[in-house]
Amino acid sequence: MVFKVGICGKEQVDCSYLEKTVLQYAEGRGRHFETEIFCLDKDLCRHLQQGNRLDILFLDVELIEMTGVEVGCFIRNRLENRNIQIIYISEKEEDVRHLLKTQPLDFLIRPIKQEHVISALEAAEKILKKDNIIFRYRHGKEYYGVPYGDIIYFISNGRKLQIITSDGVKEFYGRLKVIIPGLPEDFLLIHNSYVINVNFVRRYNYEEVELMNGAILTVSRPYRKCVRQKISRFWKEEHAGK
Repeated sequence: MVFKVGICGKEQVDCSYLEKTVLQYAEGRGRHFETEIFCLDKDLCRHLQQGNRLDILFLDVELIEMTGVEVGCFIRNRLENRNIQIIYISEKEEDVRHLLKTQPLDFLIRPIKQEHVISALEAAEKILKKDNIIFRYRHGKEYYGVPYGDIIYFISNGRKLQIITSDGVKEFYGRLKVIIPGLPEDFLLIHNSYVINVNFVRRYNYEEVELMNGAILTVSRPYRKCVRQKISRFWKEEHAGK
């Protein structure tokens, strides 16, 4: 699994230090982490609003236009994203109580210590690996979980999303752009209405994919190149691993 790590802060020294520590952590443990630094809070918000995924976010409490709390509230409330593991950075311990409503994973005090960064990364990795097994959703007042391995594809149907599985169809209120950032790498957007699990692809060409349950789905023109590249790469990697 590739973990995507965002670092947002106004102090370039802190951002560079965090990026270096994250990459050293990944290399030392044989993990694959991708990092991206955001100097401006609005760039981070735009990045997430466009549907880009972040698994872990180091977020400075004091930013340029917004506060870290405001960015955290934007992620949790506006984007309805509970998957990103937020790790706040501040100079004052008293900031902690103001951040709890955004459900952060951890809180680092400057000067930032390497062992604290590593501890936060280890905690985030455990949560992300656990969450990566089950897709969780709410229907009415009840909560459900579906193993990702059972999901063939998601389809957007108005205000509702349907989960097509080998056991049938599940349905709940939601939007694709909200769930996409939290999906594993095996899931691929092929159309504004479809996200497929590439493990269930039986056949594909430039304009459509056929899945193991017999469904034939259209690939939208803007996604065709990316879809062909990803499915082709996935099949090559799967074949090489056998």
